[in-house]
Amino acid sequence: MTAQPLTTDSEYRLLCAMSAYLDAVSAAAGVGSESCTIDLDPPMSAYLALDGQLSVHPGRDTALAWDERHGWSFTIETHSGEDLLVVAYLGGELVPPPSRVREFVRAVRARTRRTPSPAPPDLSRSRAELVGLLLGYRAPHTLLGLRPPSAHDGQRRVPGQQVPSGTANVREGTPEGI
Repeated sequence: MTAQPLTTDSEYRLLCAMSAYLDAVSAAAGVGSESCTIDLDPPMSAYLALDGQLSVHPGRDTALAWDERHGWSFTIETHSGEDLLVVAYLGGELVPPPSRVREFVRAVRARTRRTPSPAPPDLSRSRAELVGLLLGYRAPHTLLGLRPPSAHDGQRRVPGQQVPSGTANVREGTPEGI
């Protein structure tokens, strides 16, 4: 997965949350997270390359695209390298469960004829609401910019020993888990 350099803690939390969600969606869609990219610039967007082509659009690679205004869309690549062509929008929810995205992919792939260009749904939310929708896909300590305590933080622990609740240290250096 590739991403841009981060400039604020809130962008980091958003990237952690979206990265975890994309990991879950890519697994549900049957592709690896190396097929994903994220762009945090407004409107935030993500791209997930899919394997295979549509029978009604032979010779064109397929992908899922997500943005914070319209949610998920099933797209096909153009032959000239221009913008992706949207075949269908999932609609309904900005951050649907990965299983719903998987079913959306299956339904689009099962189509036997072309359909007219769809109208994009308006699913816009604030960035704070978006992070809230993504919370379930990332461990809470990473959304707060914290890391769980480890043996490297100066405390000695015996294997299997319980870590006191609420214990965490401010994240230092390279982000973990990205």
